[in-house]
Amino acid sequence: MITLATTEDVRERGAAVAVLPVGSFEQHGPHLPLATDTIIACTIAQAIADAYPVRLLPPITISCSHEHAAWPGTVSISARTLYSVITDIAESLHGIPLVVVNAHGGNYVLSNVVQESPRMALYPTSADWAEARAAAGIETPSTTDMHAGEIETSILLHAHPEVVRPGYETADHVADDRRHLLTTGLAPYTASGVVGRPSRASADKGRDLLAALVTGFGRHLATL
Repeated sequence: MITLATTEDVRERGAAVAVLPVGSFEQHGPHLPLATDTIIACTIAQAIADAYPVRLLPPITISCSHEHAAWPGTVSISARTLYSVITDIAESLHGIPLVVVNAHGGNYVLSNVVQESPRMALYPTSADWAEARAAAGIETPSTTDMHAGEIETSILLHAHPEVVRPGYETADHVADDRRHLLTTGLAPYTASGVVGRPSRASADKGRDLLAALVTGFGRHLATL
């Protein structure tokens, strides 16, 4: 999960863009680990680094997971702390553009960080996810596939099947009306922590999702 590159490796690579995986440490139901978002962010970032000449940075492993506080194991930092960490990292790159590869939907502040910087991008965007979903044949609508569902389970079944525990086949739970989520957190909408249909996940879908996201990254790289 952490790059083993030396300073000489970085010098020789001469990358014009840095890639920063951002995950979280929060509940993902009974079948996925607390580190799910970090594992997925690192998986996407590593695949990008394998395909493009970028500088891969180590992940941010704890972020804004306050909506999951009702479940044991979840740990959060504030939005202002995450904002500061991202901007500090960007400044330390001395002018090299930064792509933040975010795998946690609750990190709303990252959109504002990127909005304020002309040398930063956020990936994947909702449009990037939509294209990847279509390419992979994801069946569950994006509104329904909110947490520990078809997409996240598929990516892990493909890239890290050893972390997926039995039970995802029967863990489906739908709660499309979550209008008070920011006020109440996720607990009123699910007892298990799952919102989505992990039963529809497969390693093949995860492979195709990842491939589509790697292809889509090229457009962001060209823009920067």
